[in-house]
Amino acid sequence: MKKALILCITLLILLTGCGKEDSMKDAEEQIDFQQISMQEGIELMESHTDYILLDVRRLDEFEEGHIPGAINIPNESIGTEEIAELPDKNQTIYVYCRSGNRSKQASQKLVELGYTNVIEFGGIIDYSGKIEKGSQ
Repeated sequence: MKKALILCITLLILLTGCGKEDSMKDAEEQIDFQQISMQEGIELMESHTDYILLDVRRLDEFEEGHIPGAINIPNESIGTEEIAELPDKNQTIYVYCRSGNRSKQASQKLVELGYTNVIEFGGIIDYSGKIEKGSQ
C-alpha cells in the first residue's frame, strides 16, 4: 500500500513538472509581433502612409522629444481594455520607447488585445532624425 502511494505521488510530481516546462515554453514563444531595427522601421514608414506611430514612454518623456507624427500611449496604461486611440485592430502600428524594453512589452499587450499588425522597432535612442517636443 505504501509503495503504491509513493509511486502515485512520484508520478504526480513528475507529471506536474512536465506541465510546467511546457507552459513556460508557451509563454516564451508568445511573441506575435514583428521586431525590426529602428532603421528598418524608418525606411518602412517612408514608403507607407497608413500606419500609426506609437510612443509608449511616459508623457513627460514624450513631451521632452518624440519622433514626428507619434501618438503617446504609455506602456503602463495598456491593459485589457479597448484603446480608443487605436480603433482599427488591423492597421499597422509601429511601436517604440526609449530603449526597446517597454515597446516589446506594449507590443505583446497589443497582440493580446487583438491587434494584428504590430511592428516593434526599438528605442528612440537609436533614432537620428528630427525630434518634436511637446504633447500631441
